[in-house]
Amino acid sequence: MFKHILVPTDGSPLSESTVSRAVSFAKDAGARITFFYAQPDFPMPIYGEGALIDPTTPEQFAKSAQQEAERILEKAKAAADAAGVLAGTDTLVNEVPYEAIIDAADRHGCDLIFMASHGRKGIAGLLLGSETQKVLTHSKTPVLVYR
Repeated sequence: MFKHILVPTDGSPLSESTVSRAVSFAKDAGARITFFYAQPDFPMPIYGEGALIDPTTPEQFAKSAQQEAERILEKAKAAADAAGVLAGTDTLVNEVPYEAIIDAADRHGCDLIFMASHGRKGIAGLLLGSETQKVLTHSKTPVLVYR
């Protein structure tokens, strides 16, 4: 049924668990995976009373974010390789992660987005929302939420 699965990951323990489950799911489905990491954009400095000055330059920040993306994606791809699942990786700088996830699914022609739910409940979930909720709300690609 599903042939190409996008698996967003951020390297957190919950995300690593989701990577493991997605690999198993893809193997059972005979699907391939694209692991995706949405890199943060350089934060705009805020000046004024009580402002913190970050000595990091935009170039240093971008290099560090790229290295973090590569580390996280290599680990996810290694899990797929070990299970015999065909997998690729992708990363993109975007200050709005849910948009980057949806864009990646579209660019790669994925027919499923397999992602974690951080499990916020009640008022926290309502007020804070989550990237998963935003993907569910805005994506035309089916989304499988792993809890």
